[in-house]
Amino acid sequence: MKFKHPINAHKGMTAPVVLAMMAIYNNFSIGPWIYLALHGGYGILWLLKDRIYPDKRWEDDVSLGSGISLFVSLGAYWVAPWLLISSGAQPSNPLLALAIFFNLLGVFLHYTSDAQKYFTLKYQPGLIVEGFFARCRNTNYLGELLIYGSFALLSLHWLPFFILAVFAIGIFLPGMRKKDQSLSRYPEFEQYKLQSGFLLPKFFSVPMEQTKQPQRGI
Repeated sequence: MKFKHPINAHKGMTAPVVLAMMAIYNNFSIGPWIYLALHGGYGILWLLKDRIYPDKRWEDDVSLGSGISLFVSLGAYWVAPWLLISSGAQPSNPLLALAIFFNLLGVFLHYTSDAQKYFTLKYQPGLIVEGFFARCRNTNYLGELLIYGSFALLSLHWLPFFILAVFAIGIFLPGMRKKDQSLSRYPEFEQYKLQSGFLLPKFFSVPMEQTKQPQRGI
């Protein structure tokens, strides 16, 4: 089993799981429908991304037990729709608009920056210092946080925010630090680090030029 298999299974099952919750609680109001579109759509986009420009981090082999444990832990992300649907609470229109905006922005940053990383390294290996990574070293992680933040907003509960914080501290933060450690082998990295934010972009920095050296980067 590859690391990506339980992840892809969770993403692909999200839409059916949310729809099943709506049927069980007989809650087909606007909030759950929008949640279904956002979180279910995110899962479908993830599967498309895996087919078009897969992330090599998820290609490692894992044991069956580890894969099951990962799938179960990712199930924590289904707490948000359960809270929203089971409670019968109705998000206000401004909150719906804010959640949709955060989700759209997050999807844009996450999927497009991952595409830039994949195709840049495929045809021009090296330190990526332009485009989505010109002023932020972890644009893809920022996008993912915005996406899951939008789901937490729709839940109308503090628990999904806590779950997101646990994943951010336990998984996202170590991943970002590990990437910085990997990129530090490039002599240009110190200059790049000064002009790019760790998670939030430095809007007023002057971007470097893309390196042309045949090296492996992000």
